[in-house]
Amino acid sequence: MSTAIFINLPVSDLPRARKFWTELGFSFNETFSNEEAAALVISEHINVMLLVEKHFKEFTTKEIADTATTAEAIFALSAESRARVDELADLALASGASPSNEPQDHGFMYGRSFADPDGHLWELVWMDPNGFPEGE
Repeated sequence: MSTAIFINLPVSDLPRARKFWTELGFSFNETFSNEEAAALVISEHINVMLLVEKHFKEFTTKEIADTATTAEAIFALSAESRARVDELADLALASGASPSNEPQDHGFMYGRSFADPDGHLWELVWMDPNGFPEGE
């Protein structure tokens, strides 16, 4: 059995978060979704639980990071091509995300990043496995 990853993220507005990710072409597992949480399906083995902040606080005694001033983490998703990186990044920006960093182009690796409407940082990355520099 493959290992799966389940990321839990606080959101201030669950309907807005659902709309954002739906506009990017992702789906939700409604079996694990309700008015407090939405189970975002990134891939067969990657899931993100979008939890309203009050519900998120039930799982931790720590403060929720203020994403306006703090980088809690950067979540990187691979894409099958440079064009798909651009497509997803452009969709994200048109759907309410804000740019995070300048695009990175290393020839064999290309990426763009954005902050989703709740300020969580995401990177979209394409890598050419045949183009990786020798000796690195």
